[in-house]
Parts: sequence; structure tokens; C-alpha cells
Amino acid sequence: MLDRSKIERRVKKAKITLMRKPEFAMWSGIMMVGKTEVRDDFPTAATNGRDEIYGTQFVDSLNDKELMFVVLHENLHKAFRHLYIWRKLHDENSRLANMACDYVINLILHDADPSEQTIAMPRKDGEIYGLLDTRFRRMNTKQVYDLLKQEQEEGKGQSGDSEGESGGFDEHDWDGAQELDAEQQEQLAKEVDQALRQGQMAAQKIAGKGAGNMPRELGDLLAPKVDWREVLREFVNSVCSAKDASSWRRVNRRFVGQHIYLPSLIGEKVGHVVVGIDTSGSIQQDEITRFLSEVKSIVEDVHPDKLDLIY
Repeated sequence: MLDRSKIERRVKKAKITLMRKPEFAMWSGIMMVGKTEVRDDFPTAATNGRDEIYGTQFVDSLNDKELMFVVLHENLHKAFRHLYIWRKLHDENSRLANMACDYVINLILHDADPSEQTIAMPRKDGEIYGLLDTRFRRMNTKQVYDLLKQEQEEGKGQSGDSEGESGGFDEHDWDGAQELDAEQQEQLAKEVDQALRQGQMAAQKIAGKGAGNMPRELGDLLAPKVDWREVLREFVNSVCSAKDASSWRRVNRRFVGQHIYLPSLIGEKVGHVVVGIDTSGSIQQDEITRFLSEVKSIVEDVHPDKLDLIY
């Protein structure tokens, strides 16, 4: 029986070492999000997007560089919120979704340390195992998924180690991610965003310069967000439903019965409105529901003559 406390110390040491490295300090904040658990009954490693799990036998089979690679791999799943953003891809084809997420992460880590000075992909009998392909460089998860799906349909795709397996070295706890309710997921998204920004500042402090070669997906996550609902409502209310001018061309009917004649308010009349809803792979059902709620608000607020809804 392996000493679990010793394995726990190895995982903790791996994280501390990575936090002190300039090229990996940007992930220091995300490594503090959630709980880290070491279990004797777990086969490899996994995350539910918040917490991390490491199997004692699996960790014991890795050298220090390989362990640090695995730790970063799990934390990049958390940083990119793979198990929440790409749930729709998982529901469509879980194996390809797993592969796409791993290809993106492993290539980012490989490019961060190509000579393996600090981290190295796990090996079996001297051979790398896991998913790594340089043709996916500068692609996001959805782009990789679409290409893998196309290749599978053409009979060119990889089949994994066996039926239902992705060929990766870790597990993906999609079910555990779904156990978090909407409020918990929203809170997690805020924690991840804050952790990434803290990590970016830590990297700049250690390196004494900018963030350097920041992964594209991380840059997208840190980009300032605009609340589309507020923008849409402002547009509809200011452009389509303004009734702030009075006119005597039509009297106000509400007071005619009292023999009082007042002008009526007029504004732009809304004719034909077209609304397009994004239903790409990154959009989940609850987001589509929110989109439709906003469409309903448009109809109720401005009463267009006609509305076309395009998916």
C-alpha cells in the first residue's frame, strides 16, 4: 500500500514549483481554485472543472516532470472551463469532445516547454502517451472537434485505445461538473476569472514584463465582456420604442370621453424585425432559453409588425 500522505506532498510540491516558474506562474491562481484530493481507488487524474482528483498509483508511476505536466493539464481544463462551455459537444460525441479538449491543452503545454526542462508528457516504456498533434496549433476546442468529427465521418479518425476511450491519460468528470447547480457554476466562473487575472499579475511580477505568449483561449477568457442583454435592450428602447414626441394630428383617446382634448405621444413604428440566435457548439440550452426570453421582451416592448427568428 502506497503512503497517501507522501503522494499528497508530491502533488503539493508540484504546484508550488510551477507557481515559482515564470513560464507557468500565470496558472498559479487557478491551481488554488477548488479542492485537491488524492485517492487510492482512482485510476488516473481528473477534474470536474473545480476540484482535482489524483490516483495514488497513477501519481506514483510518474516522475516529477510528468507529474507537473499532469497537474497543469487538469488545471487548464479548469481555466478554460471545458466541462461547462463544451457540454454540448460532449453530449453529441463524448470521445471526440475529450480528445479535442486534450489536444488543445497538451499542445499549449508542449509549446510552453518544448525541451522539457520543467514539464514532460507522461511516458510508458519510454514512449509518450496522450494526445499531441502540432496541426492543431492555434485552434480552439470547437475547431479541433469539428476537424476530428469530419475525419471520423471520412473514416480517417483515431479510434482511441479502445471503444469509448479517447487515448488521453486522464479522466474527464462531465457528470461531476453537472452536479454543480446554476448558482455554483456562476460562482465558479467568477472564481476562475479572478484566478486567471491574479495569475497574469503574478507572471508579470516574476518575469518583470508582459504576459508573453498567452494561449489564445486564455486571452479570450480575460478579454473584457459586454453584457449583450443590456446592449440589446438599450438599442430596442432607444431606437424602436421611443414615444417621446407629442402631436395634435391624433388626439389622446383616453380623455376624449371627458371632453378633454390632449395630444398623443408618437414615436418610430417598428415594422419588420429579424433576430438571429447563435446555436453553435459553445451555446448551451440555458443560454438559448435566455436568448428566447429577450426575443419575447422585444415583442412585448415594441410590438413589431413582423418578427423573423433565425437559428
